Amino acid sequence: MASKKSKPRGLGRGLSALMADVTPQPMTGTLRGDIQVPTERLVANPNQPRRSFAQSDLDDLAASIREKGILQPLIVRETDGGKYEIVAGERRWRAAQLAQLHQVPVLVRDFDDVEVLEVAIIENIQRADLNAMEEATGFRQLMDSFGHTQEKLAGALGKSRSHIANLLRLLTLPKDVQDLLREGKLSNGHARALITAENPSELAKQVVYEGLSVRATERLAKTVEGEKTGGKIKSRKLGGAEKDADTRALEADLAAILRMGVSIEHLAGGESGQVVISYATLDQLDELCNRLSR
Repeated sequence: MASKKSKPRGLGRGLSALMADVTPQPMTGTLRGDIQVPTERLVANPNQPRRSFAQSDLDDLAASIREKGILQPLIVRETDGGKYEIVAGERRWRAAQLAQLHQVPVLVRDFDDVEVLEVAIIENIQRADLNAMEEATGFRQLMDSFGHTQEKLAGALGKSRSHIANLLRLLTLPKDVQDLLREGKLSNGHARALITAENPSELAKQVVYEGLSVRATERLAKTVEGEKTGGKIKSRKLGGAEKDADTRALEADLAAILRMGVSIEHLAGGESGQVVISYATLDQLDELCNRLSR
């Protein structure tokens, strides 16, 4: 099916209008507008932000479906060849196949490509237990695809701005560290402690191997940094004082925008200072140079 032309919008057609389609409904007979569709005629959304489905969770949901059926229709849109692309509810579809259901209830919606992506991201962020990397990737997709700001996302999704900013900073970590976070070998707290480290990949391996706590990881990162700077504090230009909340927030904002580590060193008592941008790969350096030369 040909994609409809995207049009500039705010947060979709209005977050409430979109999410009304994926809000759980009470079981009071047949839901208005739903139809039964064979499971083989459904296809997954290629832009689904959730990349992994725990087999144990799918098994539990399949057991529930065998006993009670699917209590909430999937949200789909029609595609070529009589198929339906899943907008919301892929986990239920997978579990239904495990439960050997031949048909599932769906609600067909006339969404364009932009709305499909937006609803899929928002539905997952609001209602599923995404890991930190999946959630951060969802936020980044919303910002890159639709021009949403951190403030707009915070208000629409019921999240604090600091929560969104902190998760976006995880995208500045090397891919191998992000993979450890996705696999559950590192927690969000571990990863955040490694963001400003010069060698996060090496430290991450040590953290996993030794089973270090978040606090121990923070101490490890500071110790290694201290050794590399000869015991001197990198923020010495601040007179040894801790950075204020505004400076840390600005660092987080810039890091989220650039997807690289950012450190702001302001000269105490003056108006000058320096901004240090850390890149993990040569590709990131090329991207930074391209941005600065525009």
